[in-house]
Amino acid sequence: MWSTVARARGDGVADHAAFTVIDGRRFRIMLRTATPGDSAVEELTELARARREEGRTVVVEDPFRVLDLGALGMSAGLLPVMAREPGPVPAPDGVERVTTPAGLAGAEDLVVHAFPLEEYQPYRPGTVFPPELLGRATAFFRKDTRGACLTMAHGGVGGVGGAYWVTTRPEHRSQGIGRALMHAVLRHFDDVPVTLTASRAGRPLYEKLGFVTLGDAAWWR
Repeated sequence: MWSTVARARGDGVADHAAFTVIDGRRFRIMLRTATPGDSAVEELTELARARREEGRTVVVEDPFRVLDLGALGMSAGLLPVMAREPGPVPAPDGVERVTTPAGLAGAEDLVVHAFPLEEYQPYRPGTVFPPELLGRATAFFRKDTRGACLTMAHGGVGGVGGAYWVTTRPEHRSQGIGRALMHAVLRHFDDVPVTLTASRAGRPLYEKLGFVTLGDAAWWR
């Protein structure tokens, strides 16, 4: 997902032996294997150190929890990685799939201001979700002006669906907006498993929808 969105934005994407680097508003490193090897860990650590010394905001995603970047002054927050097998889902209430650049701009505005995405302030339309994303393996869903999310298919036939940036404006939370959005996501991926990384606040909703926790990913900052 990060690579697809980054390329649409024009950010740098570099694949290394065991990890991927996204050079955008933040410098993001994503570990892709539970057995990266000493040389890859050293390379990753030096990249993170160098960018931090330049004053960059660095985020390292370690879903396998095999890294220790404490010596760089970074600390790890744990976020649950969850998955749900295909199954019956109620009809989404008032959720529409975004199909136009104007609709995408509305969804982007919701995510930027309600999530929020501090690195994109002051906000300029089209910088987070460029219109080019509508032509890729993505689907955006929106519930009027109250909530939005991004989904993406991974792995082709027999793959999985991913849900990202499931967002509700603060004044409309606890009103079923997130549930309606997720019903749309699960119906969109009606024949494959769906995965997501949950916030602690969002986890109870996902559990009620049938998601189970596979483990906690470490996000080093």
